[in-house]
Amino acid sequence: MPDKTPDPKFPWLIVPEDASQQRLDNYLFAHLKGLSRGAVYGLLRSGEVRVNSKRAKPSDRLTPGALLRVPYHLIQPEKTVSVPTHLTEILKAAILFEDDDLLVINKPPHIAVHGGSGLSFGVIEVVRAGFPQAKKYELVHRLDKETSGCLLIAKNRSCLTTLQDGFRAGKIKKTYWTLLSGQCPKNQTVTAPLKKNILQSGERMVQVDPVLGKPSTTVFQCLRYFPEADLSWVVAKPASGRTHQIRVHAAFMGHSIVCDPKYGDKMRVSKDKAIGLKRLALHAHALSFVYKDIPLTLQAPWLDSEFQPFIESK
Repeated sequence: MPDKTPDPKFPWLIVPEDASQQRLDNYLFAHLKGLSRGAVYGLLRSGEVRVNSKRAKPSDRLTPGALLRVPYHLIQPEKTVSVPTHLTEILKAAILFEDDDLLVINKPPHIAVHGGSGLSFGVIEVVRAGFPQAKKYELVHRLDKETSGCLLIAKNRSCLTTLQDGFRAGKIKKTYWTLLSGQCPKNQTVTAPLKKNILQSGERMVQVDPVLGKPSTTVFQCLRYFPEADLSWVVAKPASGRTHQIRVHAAFMGHSIVCDPKYGDKMRVSKDKAIGLKRLALHAHALSFVYKDIPLTLQAPWLDSEFQPFIESK
């Protein structure tokens, strides 16, 4: 309980039942509309957000009835999000799997998974606005805006926590398709430790750091090399789940992902765009895990107008 009378500039909010075991940072992302991820983490680092009078970490799990202190001016009422009808139809056509607890879609590129940082909506807002009874659906995990492929959306808290626990325990196996610059080795494993930095702008950057980095492993397997374009079609299997892991590990081994503006070579990005490849060539192709005691593998076809025709035509 708070140890003093609450400051009116910092009201105490009671954590609801349906937020049980949700990560604090994810809860704040959903409720502090319009703030970038970097700004939310800044509030946590500065101690402006507290749980039961104590400083809290982004990974802390919420419990029903806990008292959450948040700067008053950042609390905004829920707004009805207006989303284009055609996006709802695109996502409905991209459903890979659905039952009473789980929705899986083949996320298109060029759309963020959630709103914020100047974006009024993302995949989850489109789903909540356009799907029946989807107001409380939650993202199980995230993909970068330009990354396409398998995206899990939980329909209830039980499913959400179960699958998130599965990701943390390494029980959900992820397989990505990507196009990398140059001729890649047939098989290569990268174990470079990764450290995440958040710039003042809120932009996330990740770098290899042997001292402060967290253990990270990605297995790369080259499926085919296209000498005329000097590109390799590669399967990437991350054994850990660090931010931007595949992108940083690919660049670390000297074969950055096609059209990666953050970790790739700028001259190479320009060259790839000249042959019609205009977005980050990363696709979450498959997820494999045990779901309701049954082994389940979900695969998302790479349907982009850019990459699929490119591979098929070579």
